[in-house]
Amino acid sequence: MSFNPKRLRCFERPPKFKKRMIMMLCGVVSQGLGLSLLRAINLGTDPCSCLTQGVNNYLPFSFGTCQLLCHLVTFMFVIRYDISKIGFGTIGNMFFLGYISDFFKWLWALILPAGFFDGTVARYALLIPSLAVFLLGAAAYMCAGLGSSPYDALPFIISSRVKRFSFKTLRVLWDVAFMAGGLVLGGDVGIVTIAVAFFLGPIITWVQKKMEVLIS
Repeated sequence: MSFNPKRLRCFERPPKFKKRMIMMLCGVVSQGLGLSLLRAINLGTDPCSCLTQGVNNYLPFSFGTCQLLCHLVTFMFVIRYDISKIGFGTIGNMFFLGYISDFFKWLWALILPAGFFDGTVARYALLIPSLAVFLLGAAAYMCAGLGSSPYDALPFIISSRVKRFSFKTLRVLWDVAFMAGGLVLGGDVGIVTIAVAFFLGPIITWVQKKMEVLIS
């Protein structure tokens, strides 16, 4: 594949760039916050983080570093097949999401009583709020239109080349594959993982439409 500078136009500043950057950054922070809570209540995480947790079981690094390493692998495929998917949102999500989650997880251990997340009542009471914060953050960073994480970009790239399946079907298969990989490696698979694998796409699409007014 020959390099074409025009394919990097996604790094140009689109209309209302400042608003988009703020939305993207707030989205990544919110997603990291939600992810830290999902990891703490131990009822499953999103499929990508599930695989990261599995990898984390075999590498002497933090969760954030393991997630960055996983993203770098998928990032190579995005560069190879459609570099136009890369943007400021790609960098924000790929490099910072895992570390933001690590920071908030450290913060909860610092300010909350020991064993706070161990109780069944607390875990299930935090389930919906944690998932909602995570999904809102994911929708916000995508709605900003500044590029997707490699994990989110690859289903679009595959869909553009595999015409016999719809994007929704491919996205579900993609999430399920990562969930299965995480399960094999010992990642945290639970009701959240299953729900996100099958319903993340439609929910985020619906939330994105509601958020578009913020950058219109």
